[in-house]
Amino acid sequence: MSTSPPPDEREKKDKEDREREKEEQEKLPYKWRQTIQDIDIDVSVPGNLKGRDIIVDLKKDYLKVAVKGQEPGPLPHTIHPSESTWTLEPTPAGKDVSLHLDKQNKMQWWSAVTANAPYHIDTSKIQPENSKLGDLDGETRGMVEKMMYDQRQKEMGKPTSEEQGKLEMLEKFKKQHPEMDFSNVKMG
Repeated sequence: MSTSPPPDEREKKDKEDREREKEEQEKLPYKWRQTIQDIDIDVSVPGNLKGRDIIVDLKKDYLKVAVKGQEPGPLPHTIHPSESTWTLEPTPAGKDVSLHLDKQNKMQWWSAVTANAPYHIDTSKIQPENSKLGDLDGETRGMVEKMMYDQRQKEMGKPTSEEQGKLEMLEKFKKQHPEMDFSNVKMG
């Protein structure tokens, strides 16, 4: 027996969750958005502040953005500080400190910007934008290409890359041992 709610109840719950998350996010003193690879944060500050009035300290697992005297918060996950940046940009209401954080784990969504954030989003509901293979780092790209190849092979009823490797090993073994009978060998 299934314990998951019917589709109409699930849609209603998802809508309520999205509305609650939106309300919670609007209460935060910053706005943030993310891709699977990085995080962008905008913090509004008074228009009379200069760059020298802002303290920005980016560490691997720590972020401090403050007007002298404000408390920072630890990051929930690590970043590449040397690849992360910040700018002070004018806005109609004053200025924004805009931060760009380069995630260390490019396969992980964050539920909040700081570990001690009062509100967290449900990362299981994130609908990622379509990305190009060229946007991925070499290791991730190779893994995705292998998965795509294996999926196509399965759809065509052909062996996956792992199964092909096993077949090649068997053929090599057969050639090395012609005296053996392989007629009853089953792969699976």
